[in-house]
Amino acid sequence: MCFSPSVSFGASAVLATAGAVAMYQSSGKPQRVLAAVPLLFAIQQFAEGVVWMSLLHTEWAHWKGYATYTFLLFAQVIWPVYMPFCALLFEHHKTRKKIIGVTLLAGLLLAAYTTMLLALHVPHPIAEMHHIHYELDFALARKWYYGLLYFIPTILSLVLSSHKALRRIGYLFLISYIFTRLLFHFYVISIWCFFGAAISLLVLLYITELNKKKKIIVDHNPDLQDQII
Repeated sequence: MCFSPSVSFGASAVLATAGAVAMYQSSGKPQRVLAAVPLLFAIQQFAEGVVWMSLLHTEWAHWKGYATYTFLLFAQVIWPVYMPFCALLFEHHKTRKKIIGVTLLAGLLLAAYTTMLLALHVPHPIAEMHHIHYELDFALARKWYYGLLYFIPTILSLVLSSHKALRRIGYLFLISYIFTRLLFHFYVISIWCFFGAAISLLVLLYITELNKKKKIIVDHNPDLQDQII
């Protein structure tokens, strides 16, 4: 995250609280998987807070490798798989479900390849200009099409959803990604993950709204209770 370790740790606390509330309010597997998104972002932001501390304070230096790999595993491996998986669980439209399934497969392939690259190459976080730049020592990270490979599973899967709330989250991810690419190109991984974490707070609002609608429907049609996500 940009700015400072205190902001990263603060964001982690807010996300953990929102995620816990969302998890408590969720019902059914699709909702629970979605509700975990802010919790996972909380772990990622906490990890970057530790990265910050390791770069600013020598007594934290031994934590740098662990925290860096934790942050990058979320950024480069988990999100390209988790986001299309969420979208797939909520999808009932047959054609959209097939397409989202393809994005999930793309995410799995990308995650597997990136995991191998992270295992073979040591990433180096660099703190400068109140931001963290993650130097990834492999060719794929420097290719122009890497952003497209990442975009397909992580963002397009949500944009393709037939659920308005998931599409809204997907569009916000897209806008924030373009904004970060244009203004903070050298720090994309760090800054865009922070924007993604902030946007994930909408998950709590979505689950709250979804359960309100579900209650109204079930009150009028009790037989539909097990059929509504």
